[in-house]
Amino acid sequence: MFNKFLRENKISAVILTVLRLYLGYSWITAGIGKLTSGGFDASGFIKGAIANPVKGPDGAVVFSWYVDFLKHFALPNVDVFNVVVPVGETLIGLGLILGCLTTAAAFFGLVMNFTFFLAGTVSHNPRDIFLGFIILTAGYNAGRIGLDRWVVPFFRKLRNKNADVEKSKATI
Repeated sequence: MFNKFLRENKISAVILTVLRLYLGYSWITAGIGKLTSGGFDASGFIKGAIANPVKGPDGAVVFSWYVDFLKHFALPNVDVFNVVVPVGETLIGLGLILGCLTTAAAFFGLVMNFTFFLAGTVSHNPRDIFLGFIILTAGYNAGRIGLDRWVVPFFRKLRNKNADVEKSKATI
């Protein structure tokens, strides 16, 4: 019942637009802030996450696989992350604010939030994860009052056209 409300109701579309704009503003300001600050560097954050991993009540490292990922992949490739993080945050914010490819923006926002969360940063991540899941669950309705009103039907039409071409090739 709640899913149906989120996915189909016009009142829900208005509420989702407000949530989307709020979350999008949070993402875009974080991204633009990093892009315009004169050189974002994730190495300090990554080194801190490696040095202070998330530990359980027994003192054991909870996400040792993530610490290994940071140590052996993220830190050696920090130059890539220095670009991907601020550009990604900006694009997620832009997608949510414009309501363009909203579910993709919400999905990648959740991925980024979980990576920050796994590194031990709490901050506003729980709120962002909660709102992101609501937007992702709502699907198309979250971007109905936005560019998705035109973008999603265009991609559906394109997909159906490609499927028809593949079917005609298969019958030949």
